[in-house]
Amino acid sequence: MEFFNSHVLSILTFLPLVVAGAIFLVKGDQFARIAALGGSILTFFVSLHVWHYFDASSVKLQFVESYVWMPEFGIRAIFGVDGISLLLVMLTTALMPLVILSLWHSHVAHLRYFLASIMALQTGMLGALVALDLVFFYVFWEAMLIPMYFIIGIWGGARRIYATTKFVLYTVVGSLLMLAAAIVLYISYYRQTGMYSTSILDLYSASIDPRTQLWLFGCFALAFAIKVPMWPFHTWLPDAHVEAPTAGSVILAGVLLKMGTYGFLRFAIPMFPVAVKSFAPVLVFLGVVGIIYGALTAWVQKDAKKLVAYSSVSHLGFVIVGSLALLADGTLSPEALTGALYQMINHGVSTGALFFLVGVIYERRHTRMLEDFGGLASVMPWFAVMLIVATLGSVGLPGTGGFVGEFLILLGTFQSSPLTALLAGSGVLLGAIYMLTLCRKILFGPVKHDENKALRDLTPMEFAYLLPLAVLVVVMGVFPDFFLGKSKASIEHLAKNYRSYSLAVDAH
Repeated sequence: MEFFNSHVLSILTFLPLVVAGAIFLVKGDQFARIAALGGSILTFFVSLHVWHYFDASSVKLQFVESYVWMPEFGIRAIFGVDGISLLLVMLTTALMPLVILSLWHSHVAHLRYFLASIMALQTGMLGALVALDLVFFYVFWEAMLIPMYFIIGIWGGARRIYATTKFVLYTVVGSLLMLAAAIVLYISYYRQTGMYSTSILDLYSASIDPRTQLWLFGCFALAFAIKVPMWPFHTWLPDAHVEAPTAGSVILAGVLLKMGTYGFLRFAIPMFPVAVKSFAPVLVFLGVVGIIYGALTAWVQKDAKKLVAYSSVSHLGFVIVGSLALLADGTLSPEALTGALYQMINHGVSTGALFFLVGVIYERRHTRMLEDFGGLASVMPWFAVMLIVATLGSVGLPGTGGFVGEFLILLGTFQSSPLTALLAGSGVLLGAIYMLTLCRKILFGPVKHDENKALRDLTPMEFAYLLPLAVLVVVMGVFPDFFLGKSKASIEHLAKNYRSYSLAVDAH
C-alpha cells in the first residue's frame, strides 16, 4: 500500500498505456473491449483514491513524485496535483469508461487499434495534467496529437485527412513556439542561478524582465489559444469535430480542449505575471468575440454535430474571460477563476453528452441534418429526456452545473469590467436560442420522414453511458461545493498571489 500511495500518479498516468499495449499485442476485438473497459474503470478507481486523500485545505502540490532523468540538464520526471488539476483529472478518468461503453456494440473497423489509440490518448492527457516538469509536460502535450491524429484520420468521415492534418498543423505550430519560449526560460533560469532546471516549481521563481515576459507569454498563450481554441484560431475545431468518430468528438470536447485553458492557469499566468497584465485585455476581448461569434455561428448551422462544435467555441470563450479577469488591485478575480474551472468540467459533461446523443441518431439515420428530423420525442422518449437534460446543462439553467460556472464567471468579470460582463452575458441568451432550436428541430413537431417513425429508443448500453452524464449535469448544479471545495484553496492562491506565484512542496 505504501508503494501504491507513493507512486499513485505514475500508476494513474501509465496504466492506460499498459492497457493500450496489451490491446495492441493481443488479437481479438472482445479482448480489446474487455481490456479497455476494465483498464479505464481501474484508472477511474485510482483517481478516486487521489480524490479521497486529497487535502482540500492545502495549497501545496500533493502526491508529488520526483524521479531523476537527466540530472546534468536539470530534467526530472515530477508529477503532482493541486485543486486545479485534480478536477480535470477526475473529468478525464470519468469520461473514458463511458467512451469505451459507447463502442461496445459498434461495428468499427480494426476496433482493437481504435481502442488502443484511445487508451494511449488517455495517458497523454493525464500526463499533461500531472506533469510538473516543462520537458515532460511538452512530451505529453505532443504525445496527445499522435493517437488523435489516427483516431480522426483513420476512423473519421469523408474529409478526415483534411481535418486531421489541419488539426495537427495548427497545434504543432503553437507547440513549436511554446518550445522556443521554454528553451529561453530554461536558459534565463540558468543565468540567474547557475543551475539547470526544467521544473516549473523552479521556473515560477525565475526573474524575467517585463519585455522578455511579453513575448514569452505570447508564445505560450498562442499554443494554448490554438488548443482551446480561441477565436480566431478556432477554424480547425469544426472540421475535426465533424469528421471525427463520436468517441473522438467526445474526448476532443470533453478533455482535449481543456488542455489549453489548463495551460493558462498552470503555466502562462503564474510564470509571466507582468505580461498577463498587458495581454489580459486583449485575450478577454478575443474571448468575448469567441462567445458571441461561436453562438451566432452555431445558431445558423444545419448539421447538428457542427452546431455542437461551434457551441464549444462559445463556451470556452467564457473560460478565457473568467481566467483573465483582472481586478482593480491587480489580482485575478477568485470568483471568475472558480467559474472558469467549473465551466471546464461542466462543458466536458454536457457537451460530451450532446456529442454522444448526436452519434446515437446518426447511427440510426446516417444523417445529422436537422431538417431530416422532427417529432423524435414521441418516437424516442428516453432519448428526448437525455437531450433536454444535456441542453439545459449547456445553456446554464439554474440547478445545472452550467449555471454555476457561467454565474461565477460573470460575477467575477463584472467586478473587473461591467461592460465585458454585459457583452459576455449576451452569450448566455444566444446559447439558449441555438440549443433550444436544436431541441425543437429534432424532438418536436410532426414526424417528417417515415424512417423516423420506426427508430428505436435508447438501448440499455446507450442508457448506461448517457445516464451518468445526465446525473452529473444536475448534481454539479445542486451540489457545486462537493466539487469546488477541492479547488478553493488552490484557486484563491492563484488569484491573490499570481505575481509572486510559488508552491511549497515538501518533496521540492
